[in-house]
This record gives sequence, C-alpha cells and structure tokens, in this order.
Amino acid sequence: MQAMRMRFVSFLEWGVAAVVVTAVAALGSIVAREVRTLDAVTPVIAGDALPEPPVPAGVPSRAVSVPMLLLGDGNIVRVGERLEAVAARLAGALELRPQSVERAPNGERLTRFFEYAGARFVLVFEPFEQKGEPRIAAIYLQ
Repeated sequence: MQAMRMRFVSFLEWGVAAVVVTAVAALGSIVAREVRTLDAVTPVIAGDALPEPPVPAGVPSRAVSVPMLLLGDGNIVRVGERLEAVAARLAGALELRPQSVERAPNGERLTRFFEYAGARFVLVFEPFEQKGEPRIAAIYLQ
C-alpha cells in the first residue's frame, strides 16, 4: 500500500508540475504577443495629412503635379523660380494653348501650357506674397 501511495503522490506531483509549466507557457505566449503587436494611438491616413491645393482651370485631370521638371536638353524648372527666369530658358518652347488667368489670394494666377524638348507640361505662376513677383507655384506633367 505504501508503494501505491508513493506512486500516486509522484504522479500527482508530475501532474501539478505539468499544469504549472503549461500555465507559464501560455502566460508567456500572451505577453510575447502583446509586446510584438502595436496598436496605433491615433489612426493616420496619408491622404488626409495635407489638403490638396486647388488645381488651376484647364489642367487635365490626368496631369501629375511634380516639384521639379528635368527637360531633355538639360534645363531644369523648379517650383519657386521667377517668371522671367523661366521664360528666358523656355524661349524656344511651343505654347499649346493661350494662357489662362485666374484670381489668386496674392494676385493673378497664370497657367501656361508648354511642349518643350519632347515633354508636355503646365506651369502655374502666381505671387507668393502681396504685390510680389510671379513665381512657379505648381508644375504638372501631362
């Protein structure tokens, strides 16, 4: 009877140890899962970060806005350049349509449509400050 009792106690100890090991493994798994997963505090949608500037009249809907335009002959046109400087560099460019003029917060907005060195693009000029000189506000590729 003593031998039977020792076997039962030994079996009971092994059973308790197995339950404890299983519980520790399950708890460790839960902790590891919580550490690995990260919930966003505030969901952010990339498109909602900045409002889209209004597209000038006449710009095609498929046009893409770019900050800089590299032309085939080595000329570079960047947002922020003055109207006179750009007009001098693009003297040989073909204007596809007459320019359009709109009211803007700081003066008049000029939208000009060009084809130059095999590229079709739209340049939008407007002053960045009251009574300022017109500068490139946007470049659109067609």
